[in-house]
Amino acid sequence: MLKSLVRTVGAAFRLPAVSSSTARVLALGCPQLCAPNAATARPFTRSIWMMNGKGASGYRPKLFTSKVLNPSVSCGCGAMHTDGDKSFGEFLLDEIKEEKKIQKSATLPKISGGWELSMDGTEVLLTKHAGGEKITVTFNVNNSILPNFADEADQGEQKPGEEDEIVSTPNFVVEVKKQAAKHTLVIDCQFLQDELAEGDGEESDIFGVFEVSFQAEGDVEWKETSYTLTKDSLNDSLYDHMMDFLADRGVDNTFADELIELSTAIEHQEYIKFLEELKTFVKCN
Repeated sequence: MLKSLVRTVGAAFRLPAVSSSTARVLALGCPQLCAPNAATARPFTRSIWMMNGKGASGYRPKLFTSKVLNPSVSCGCGAMHTDGDKSFGEFLLDEIKEEKKIQKSATLPKISGGWELSMDGTEVLLTKHAGGEKITVTFNVNNSILPNFADEADQGEQKPGEEDEIVSTPNFVVEVKKQAAKHTLVIDCQFLQDELAEGDGEESDIFGVFEVSFQAEGDVEWKETSYTLTKDSLNDSLYDHMMDFLADRGVDNTFADELIELSTAIEHQEYIKFLEELKTFVKCN
């Protein structure tokens, strides 16, 4: 898939790292993100049990305990089963129920403009053909949740009755291939968090070009020896032309808004699936 996989994996290093525990998913500290022309996000429930010291089942696991629990292997699996495992399983069951309550739909939202969707785990591929060109957009929902909500939540700055939101804003790679060309143009894009927070989607681009390069036809993997033009090397006129080039091919603010909505739904779907697999693993049934 050209250099999409390499670029998409590498995109995780550009964003702040996010913890993989239940508290890993944090919401945006800017409620203006859901202003007009921004994707609708879901309320978050994942980190509530961490902030108030208890989960949906009322259990807060302890890291250290002097009590030694004897394993029970009555299920015949031969693995350890403790009182902590039981409580963990009960919490996961409650957490799954809560997440399914706020899940908007089991069907993923579609992106307008004739894009075809395919998925491989957390990696998403959007493809369309226009004017003799093949245009693909690749992104990964891993590490796509903004981590800037935690400090405000801990400081009690949240307004009473105000719902917090989880929004997935992944880096994405656009590849444009022409029939007669020997190279594919590869454009790395990232969401501009300041523009998202301000909610001025009609006036300003909510994403930007961060890297541009060519991929030779037949190359399966991107080569470090290929010249890459970074954002810092782009003058204003060249940058504007690159953004217009993308917009002419359907990658504009409307597309970006719909990509956020799709990515948020996929991330939530994958999170619920992970909880269900974790519950099965813990309970061993």
